[in-house]
Amino acid sequence: MTRPALAVIDRAALRHNLNQVRSIASNCQVMAIVKANAYGHGLVRVARLLAEDKGVDAFGVACLEEAKVLRAAGVKLPITLLEGVFEADEYRDAARLGLTVVIHHPWQADALQSTALPWPVSIWLKIDTGMHRLGLPPKTVTSIWERLRTCRSALLPIGLMTHFACADARNSPITDRQLACFRETVSGLSGAWCLANSAAILSDSATHGQWVRPGLMLYGVSPFSNEHASNLGLRPVMQFTSRLIAINQVHQGETVGYGGSWICATDTVVGTVAAGYADGYPRHAPSGTKVLVNGRTAPLVGRVSMDMLCVDLNSHPDARIGDTVLLWGEGLSVEEIATAADTIPYELLCHIAPRVAIEERN
Repeated sequence: MTRPALAVIDRAALRHNLNQVRSIASNCQVMAIVKANAYGHGLVRVARLLAEDKGVDAFGVACLEEAKVLRAAGVKLPITLLEGVFEADEYRDAARLGLTVVIHHPWQADALQSTALPWPVSIWLKIDTGMHRLGLPPKTVTSIWERLRTCRSALLPIGLMTHFACADARNSPITDRQLACFRETVSGLSGAWCLANSAAILSDSATHGQWVRPGLMLYGVSPFSNEHASNLGLRPVMQFTSRLIAINQVHQGETVGYGGSWICATDTVVGTVAAGYADGYPRHAPSGTKVLVNGRTAPLVGRVSMDMLCVDLNSHPDARIGDTVLLWGEGLSVEEIATAADTIPYELLCHIAPRVAIEERN
C-alpha cells in the first residue's frame, strides 16, 4: 500500500472555472496563468487540459524554465514569460521556442535591441501604474514603445499590460487610480491591453481590455478574503486527502503531539492522519482547524508534524483505520484552511509536495 496523501485534480471543475472566465470576460482572449506548477496542480497537466479544444488562447509562466517544460510536453499555444528575461541570452531561447516576452525594465528593452535573433519575439510592455514591483515608469513608456517599433527583434504589434495591487478589494480607489494611470500612459499607443487578474476579472469589467489573465479563479479559489468561491460560481479543482492510519484512546489530562501543547479535556479518541507539513499542509494550522472524516467535521488537535497530524474523533464513533480524510477541497475550502493558518490559499496550493500522489478525475 502506498502512502495515502493524495491530491485529486478535478478536470470538470477546471473546465467549469474556465467557462466562468469566458462568460464574465466574453469579449477577451484568455492567458491562463500556470506558473508555480500551475499553483500546485501540475504545470503540464493543467496546460494540456486547458489547451483542449482551444480552451485558452495563451499561457503565462514566470520563467524560461517553465516555458521549456511546456514546449517539451508538446504545448503549442503562445506562452508569455511574465517576468521577462533575466539575462540577454534568454532572448535567443525565447525566439527559438516562440515565446512572448514581458519587458518591465529599460535594460530588457536595451538588451532586445542589441541582441540579434533568428526571428523576432512578441512583446508585452509592462507599466508600473502604482504597485511598484515590476514595470516601466510611465514617463518612459512612449519612448521605449517607439524604439521597439523599429527594433528588428520585436514582433509587432506590441502589447501593453500592468498589474493591480488591490484588485482583491472590491471598489478600491487604488485600482481606479492605477487604471487611470494606465489609460493616460498608453494614450496614443497602439496594441492590445492585458490588465485583469482573477480579482479584476470578477470585480471590474472596465479592466478587462483585450486580454485577461486568470490564475487563482481557474483553480476554483476566491481571490476575495470575504467571499466564498462557490458564491462566485467557482468549483475547487484540487481535493487534498489522506487517510486515518491510527486510532487511539487518550485519557483526560494527557497530551497530544510535539510540545504537549494540546491537553485532553476529557478522554479522547485521537485519529492520526498521514499528512503533515512535508506534504504541504500548513504547520501553523492551530488546534480546532477542520478536516472532514468520511464527510463530517473533525477538529485538529496538537501540532502538525512533518508527516502526520491528529484529529479528535469523539464525534466519529464509526471511524476506522483507512477512512478518508479531506484536508481541503469540495466541502472544505482551501480558503478556510488558509484563514485558520493565518496565510493565503495561494501558498497552500503551491506548497503541495512532490511526494504527494496526484490523480486526475472527471
